[in-house]
Amino acid sequence: MRLRTALLGVAVSAALLVAPQTAVADPADPQPPAVREFGNGPERNEVAAGVPEQAGTLRAAPETERRPEQPPHAGPSREQGYPRQTRLPEPAENPADASIKLGLMPYHGIAPKLNELQKRSNRVSVEIFGRTHQGRDMYLVTVTAPESPGQAREQARMRDRIEHDPAGAARDRGLAKRYKAPLYVNANIHGNEWEGTDAVLRTVEELSTSKDPAVTALLAKTRLYFNVTANPDGRVLGQRPNGAGFDLNRDFITASQPETQAMRQLMIDAQPVTMIDLHGYVNGTLIEPTTPPHGANYEYDLFIKNTYANGLGMEAAVNGLGYTFDKDGVRPAQIPFRDDPEGWDDWPPIFTPQYAPFHGAVASHTVEIPLRVNNADYNNLPVEELRRRSAINTDVAAAAIRATYAFVQSRHDQLIADQIEVFRRGSKGEPAKEVPVGIVPGFGPEDVYTTTYPRAYVIPAGAGQRSATAAARLVDHLIANDVEVGRAERAFRVGRTTYPQGSYVVDMRQPKRGLANVMLEQGADISPRVDAMYDISGWSHALLWGATVQPVDSAPAHAKPVKAAAPTGAVPHGWSALALQVGDAKEVMALNDLLADGVAVKWGENGTAIVPASERDAARRVADRYGVAFTQAGKSGGTALTQVRIAAAASADELFTLREMGFSVTPVSTQVLNDGFDWDGTDVLYVSSGLSHAGLTPEARTALDAFLTTGGVVTRGSTGVTFNAAAGLLTVTGVAGRSDANGVVRTVSSDGPVGAGSPEHSFVYSPRWFTGLGPEVRVEQAYATDGPLVAGHWRADANGVGGPESARGQAAVVSGRDERGAAVVMFGTEPMFRNHPKGLFSQVARALYWTSSVTGAAVTTP
Repeated sequence: MRLRTALLGVAVSAALLVAPQTAVADPADPQPPAVREFGNGPERNEVAAGVPEQAGTLRAAPETERRPEQPPHAGPSREQGYPRQTRLPEPAENPADASIKLGLMPYHGIAPKLNELQKRSNRVSVEIFGRTHQGRDMYLVTVTAPESPGQAREQARMRDRIEHDPAGAARDRGLAKRYKAPLYVNANIHGNEWEGTDAVLRTVEELSTSKDPAVTALLAKTRLYFNVTANPDGRVLGQRPNGAGFDLNRDFITASQPETQAMRQLMIDAQPVTMIDLHGYVNGTLIEPTTPPHGANYEYDLFIKNTYANGLGMEAAVNGLGYTFDKDGVRPAQIPFRDDPEGWDDWPPIFTPQYAPFHGAVASHTVEIPLRVNNADYNNLPVEELRRRSAINTDVAAAAIRATYAFVQSRHDQLIADQIEVFRRGSKGEPAKEVPVGIVPGFGPEDVYTTTYPRAYVIPAGAGQRSATAAARLVDHLIANDVEVGRAERAFRVGRTTYPQGSYVVDMRQPKRGLANVMLEQGADISPRVDAMYDISGWSHALLWGATVQPVDSAPAHAKPVKAAAPTGAVPHGWSALALQVGDAKEVMALNDLLADGVAVKWGENGTAIVPASERDAARRVADRYGVAFTQAGKSGGTALTQVRIAAAASADELFTLREMGFSVTPVSTQVLNDGFDWDGTDVLYVSSGLSHAGLTPEARTALDAFLTTGGVVTRGSTGVTFNAAAGLLTVTGVAGRSDANGVVRTVSSDGPVGAGSPEHSFVYSPRWFTGLGPEVRVEQAYATDGPLVAGHWRADANGVGGPESARGQAAVVSGRDERGAAVVMFGTEPMFRNHPKGLFSQVARALYWTSSVTGAAVTTP
């Protein structure tokens, strides 16, 4: 158990800590203690995304707010000085904006405010640096002392030198005196945690107009980057996720959403030494650093000393506002690292503050402001009470920002030196450092996590590569994350293995080796070390993205740096029919594109699509577009395949992934079916969230039963298991593992219509397996008998069951035929979780193709 320790003081300039606006009101009820958002909660199992009862989500912004074209790249440019002011387009007023009820800035009011501030001050620069899923602009505000173009170029040269020549930068004693330390403030990434945006606007106005010499000194030595609202769609709609239904603060190493991609590029370009991410709501204000387990790929000795020091400074600033529980309902601030044993960790790099350190942030924090104003409180509390709370929350967030820029000013040279050291260790290929116990008060053996870096990773070309298409996608993703990748100009040998020319090499002697390793290593089973995790615990791109990746103990000398993967599309010469092995999401996209164009495709054995010889031009088109490789078809037989039309009671991430693969999807739910759903346009029903067979009316059940004579069914998770039993489909018993268990698992696949060609690993969250299989049921994939957990966190329940030992050898994915005619596939794994395990998407696609192509044919029992 971690005990409270005496606080270390952090000197903060009084001149910089601008007095807050006060809010006077009656005492509030105490807020509950900090609780984690369950990573596989009701939004993925009980709520159907995209249906009328969820009308606020998954829709486009009004035309008056939406700008469909993507903006030019914005961020720290080499060519422009500061200020670089942009007259922002001003959206039309939207009286439905959820911020208005709280007395906060609506999205449509942000652009006019920023336009006004640009007119008032040459310290303020505003740019559009991204657009949201629904088409709203994202605003980057930079506050700094004016710079000529030449001065901006010199700042860029120093920034590049820090990353790419860190040893030289470390020797340059004058660099820190000339270099402006970058600070990044991220606000409102969860749309219904609003007040960070208002605190940012307040801070920008204070800094841009202040006559205080301390502020002038700050801006001469610092660039402050503010992402005013990271989630404009969610802010307007009053919801946690973005307009596609994604939690953006879980998306950073997947980067499925345009908002995340924009923030990723901003962090690469800005290279902040410190960042804070403003959230809500935990009372008292929660300020990181975190509990264990700690990410093993950070330079944690540098990270913890700075993050804890700034955390203490923010705590002092927040408590110094004078709010109390008796008077205001506000408890003293808390720091999980110091105050809690576990449960609020920085293990996965999916969160903004856990992703930023890989780009040089040596202090990085989530800050959870105290008084809840969202969800049930938003709907039930009086407006006056909501506005009182939001005013306090804005004060708290502003205090955290002020304390952080004071911290950066006070530690300016040391923070730059520590960032240089992060990149120097990576470039030099030094072994990971074990953080000494006691480096800061309370840092004990339970906080020590480390890793071993390989000399390099090889992504092979040729016969040793499972999927050239998947390999190219992985290479492009690494490069987009600023990881250096080379391509072998000739064959090379490592140990007993010869790798062909064209193989990709990720040399681990590079500045951002931590980011390369956190994506490419298999990860670790941390179940023995902690009882509970905040979110996911395993995510390996090497094991889940469909490509073959191998760690090696030496790096070839002739690997040429690349900016993008080489083309992989191919159509062989000849006149025969063509075969496309559907083993990757890109191949699914290509196949659905062909079907949409009316190409007469047949579904062959073992997940192969057969394209007639007469459609070679169409094959060349999709080969070029998606990077897929066709082969000569040995035979042209198979079942005729048409576009698969899906009715999906699914979570938002699954709905997004199905549509991304090119499927035609109609969202459904219990209510939609009860309202009289027309099944005529549906081939397959997908069930994972928000559909209860028991909740259907007699009329809806009758219509569903009629569909099951001609349509297929694919299910996932607990909702799918319950639906299968209630609908009387396959003879199976679903068994649940521990509900928070998650990670990468080892699997064994059959040669069935779904299992054939599957990777050797899968992903689980709240894992399921199937026992009591009837004679009509086939095992498509099973959990391996060794493990099966490779990386993540999976313990048995309190009663000793539900752990990985119970799952060994059990069926994870099954298929079969219902006696009415429906072909059914059931997933106990998570093949589309948050759009991340891209190597597994094709399993779902093969399930959809198979169930749609054989349903209605004569049923034969094995």
